[in-house]
Amino acid sequence: MKEIVIKADKLTKKFGDFMATNEITFEVEKGEIFGFLGANGAGKTTAMRMLCGLSMPSSGTATVAGFDVYRQTEQIKRNIGYMSQKFSLYGDLTVLENIHFFGGIYGLNNKELKEKGAELVAQLGLQNEAGKLVADLPLGWKQKLAFSVAVLHQPKIVFLDEPTGGVDPVTRRQFWDLIYEASARGITIFVTTHYMDEAEYCNRISIMVDGKIAALDSPANLKKQFNAGSMDEVFYQLARAAKRSD
Repeated sequence: MKEIVIKADKLTKKFGDFMATNEITFEVEKGEIFGFLGANGAGKTTAMRMLCGLSMPSSGTATVAGFDVYRQTEQIKRNIGYMSQKFSLYGDLTVLENIHFFGGIYGLNNKELKEKGAELVAQLGLQNEAGKLVADLPLGWKQKLAFSVAVLHQPKIVFLDEPTGGVDPVTRRQFWDLIYEASARGITIFVTTHYMDEAEYCNRISIMVDGKIAALDSPANLKKQFNAGSMDEVFYQLARAAKRSD
């Protein structure tokens, strides 16, 4: 039987008269790589913030890792990992200091921090950089370290908000190898991206337009449905109908 780890039903967020997300409904299964796509202003980030327990919905219902987004936000935060393009690590702390800091926030004890920290440094091949400031690492290494830190505590779900922005194509592909490894361990991946080639790597994709989910299916099925040769074409067909932007 499939295990549902994210369930949203008519989830809505209004800011005054502005409808940021408009009755979005979807489910995400355990271990799934779920792509959450949309142009700027489509409502992706607002939806993600509600699911992470950072923003209270205006109406509708949702559960994340079995916890209610209205009443159990602290439990949600303990069962998820989070990484964004804009902020994920402290540049003025070393690699190991970042691992220990975030691991501590996620509830790991000192013994676990020492063991998992050493494992992670070895896994990423950062033994010679462990004492270096994160600010001095190349962007690709920062992103891979940030993702690894976000799943250090083996969360049920990791939310990735445009994690590969500004990263070169080779490093992006390496980053997705880490995503596949986490998914294989049963961690659910909820990822926003504006790179349509990355959409092809997802098990299923939701595409938001003007605060609503305009399409939801596997990449192959969406290309078939829209008679498109690529996800770029699918996205263009949907996005050109959008009425709003940032």
